Amino acid sequence: MTESTRSRPAGPLAGIRILEIGHMLAGPYATMMLADLGAEVIKIEPPGGDISRQVGDSYFASLNRGKRSICVDLTSETGQREFGELISGSHALLANLKPSAIRRYGLTYEALRVWNERIVCVALTGFGLEAGDDPAFDYVIQATTGVAALTGDPLGPPTLPGYSAADNSAGLTAALGLLAQIVSGRGGQVEVSLRDVMLSQLNYRASAYLNDGIEPQRLPMGAHSYYVPAQLFSTADGFLALFITHDKFWKIFAAEANIAGPETMTERAARRDEVLTLVGSALATDTAANWESRLRPLGVPVAAVRTLPEALTANPEVIVAAGAFRLIRSPIRIDGYEPDYGAPPRLDEHGGANL
Repeated sequence: MTESTRSRPAGPLAGIRILEIGHMLAGPYATMMLADLGAEVIKIEPPGGDISRQVGDSYFASLNRGKRSICVDLTSETGQREFGELISGSHALLANLKPSAIRRYGLTYEALRVWNERIVCVALTGFGLEAGDDPAFDYVIQATTGVAALTGDPLGPPTLPGYSAADNSAGLTAALGLLAQIVSGRGGQVEVSLRDVMLSQLNYRASAYLNDGIEPQRLPMGAHSYYVPAQLFSTADGFLALFITHDKFWKIFAAEANIAGPETMTERAARRDEVLTLVGSALATDTAANWESRLRPLGVPVAAVRTLPEALTANPEVIVAAGAFRLIRSPIRIDGYEPDYGAPPRLDEHGGANL
C-alpha cells in the first residue's frame, strides 16, 4: 500500500465484505460498483475462472477492477466448507447464475443462514428464481421485454442498442437491493431479474399502454413519444440530438433557428409532422457541431452525435488507471472520496494465505 493510498479517506462502504459468484457482466458489474465505493469484494471463481476471462483481458478488467479472487470448488465438501467460512464473515453474497445452479450450490439465504443469520443473499437471474433456466442473455431479454421492438427505424427491423443495457441496468438494480437489505440490518433473500428490470425501465411507455390503451410505436430518428421536437436530426454535417421538453426551450430554439411554429407542446404534438419538417429544414442549414455551440450556451438541450472515441477525447477526466488498464471511472462522485481503482485480480490471486 502506498502512502497516497493510506492517506485517502475510507469509502462509504468500507468494512462491508461482499462475495460474488457469477460470470460475464450483470453480477460482476454490480459488485465492481460496490468495490469502487470501498466495499471488499471477493470474487469466488471455479477452478477454470469466470468465463469472461476467456473473452479478453480488457473485457474482464472492465468489470472486475479492485476485487480479490479465490478459486473455490463448490461441488466438493472441502469447497462448501471453505465457502461457508467465507459466508460467516461476510455481509452479502451476490449470485449471478441460473436458478438451478444457485440452488444446486446452496447459494440461497435458506441454505446459508446456518453460517450467518444476517447474510444478505442476492439472486440475479434472467427471469427469477422460480422461472426456470431459460437462456437469459442481455439481447434475449431486450427482445422478450419489448425493448428491441421499440428501437430503430419504424420502416426497418427492430434494433438493439450498442451496449449491454439489460445487464448493466440489472447490475445496478441488484447493487441497490443488496445495500437496501444490508441497511435494514436483517439477513434475507433478495431477487432481481433482468426481465423485471427492463420492464420497469419502460415505465411511461408501459403506463401509457396499461392506463390509456396507447400501444407504443417506433418513431423515426428515435423520436420521443410525448415531446416534439425531441429526436435526432440530420444537419449539413452530422446528426444532432435536440430535446425540447418545455415551451421555454422551444421559444429559445425557434428564435435562434429563425422559425415560427406552434408555441405549446400540446400543439406541437398534434402537428408533429409539420413541426419536424420545419425544424429539419432549419437544422439542415448548419452543421451539428455549430448547432451545438449555438444552442448549448442558450440552455437548450442539444448535442452533436459523437462516436465513443470522440466522446472519450472530449471527456478525458472519466478515464482512470486500474493497474495496467485504462477504464471508465465510477459514475458516483462523493465529496472528499476518490476510489482506489485497483487492478483486476489474477485467477485465485488471493486464495489461501493471500486473502
